[in-house]
Amino acid sequence: MPELRKDPITERWVIISTERAKRPLNLEPEPPLEQPGICPFCPGNEHLTPREILAYRDSGGMNDPNWRIRVIPNKFPALRVEGDLDRQGVGLYDKMNGIGAHEIIIETPAHDRKMSQYNEHELQCVLSAYRDRMNDLKRDERFKYTLVFKNEGAGAGATQPHSHSQLIALPIVPKSVMEELKGSERYFDFKQRCIYCDIVRQELHDNERLVAENPDYVVIAPFASRHPFELWILPRDHHARFEETNDEQFAFLAKILSETLRRLEQAVGETAYNLTLHTTPFGQSITAFYHWHIEITSRLTKIAGFERGSGFYINPTPPEEAAEYLRKIKL
Repeated sequence: MPELRKDPITERWVIISTERAKRPLNLEPEPPLEQPGICPFCPGNEHLTPREILAYRDSGGMNDPNWRIRVIPNKFPALRVEGDLDRQGVGLYDKMNGIGAHEIIIETPAHDRKMSQYNEHELQCVLSAYRDRMNDLKRDERFKYTLVFKNEGAGAGATQPHSHSQLIALPIVPKSVMEELKGSERYFDFKQRCIYCDIVRQELHDNERLVAENPDYVVIAPFASRHPFELWILPRDHHARFEETNDEQFAFLAKILSETLRRLEQAVGETAYNLTLHTTPFGQSITAFYHWHIEITSRLTKIAGFERGSGFYINPTPPEEAAEYLRKIKL
């Protein structure tokens, strides 16, 4: 029988539809993106992109081809850095200028390599680039939140096949993050504990939805998973801000992220997925009750009329089944 499950943080309900469950190998992956004639993200084509903001390279100067990771402004940004917010009321409506930053993190010089194929040092460099850009942007008092995300595959929204992540600094805190913050604060006010820390402890104890663990991090299939093979990566200990993570912790994070992506790829093939980083907003002292984490969502099912109209998600693969399947994969 299908189950209704409530996310204890956001109080969002999902439907675990066991009657419609599909075995993992029957879930259909998205087709790959077509290759462009000239890739602007490949070394030697730096003149085709805006000037870099940050780069890790062993030698050479700014915008030279000899780089390992390169961060550039998005050529078609959702928001722009220049200007003032100019908040206004228009009758009962509110508006402001589209001020923010929209950046591209080109993760590798190799055109055909995916994040699941990076070695641990390469992944650690990508995570360091996220941290370095966040720490730079938080100095701008106009920005309240920085969202780091990766769209892998056309089904996840990617338009460029060369592997990259994106970063958008926003003048407001996104609604989905606010829901997490409010849910976490309610729990903390009632129990004087971080809900994410309690989730980590329970999942380590139960072992039903635990996918992987190492000394610093755990990977779980969340109890109220919205999508098949939805995964969360959380620090074992309480940490509120991703940008305060040190290099030693990144080494463990890179290791478990690599393992997670390879397990996921073996389970469902080269399917599209979204990776998003959830962390504490800038300038807010929420260190006691919020816990940064990474969410990975495979695009194996479609969001249709019922989901959009009701706010419910229907997940045909119970998280316990997904976690067990992923645990059994030999790497």
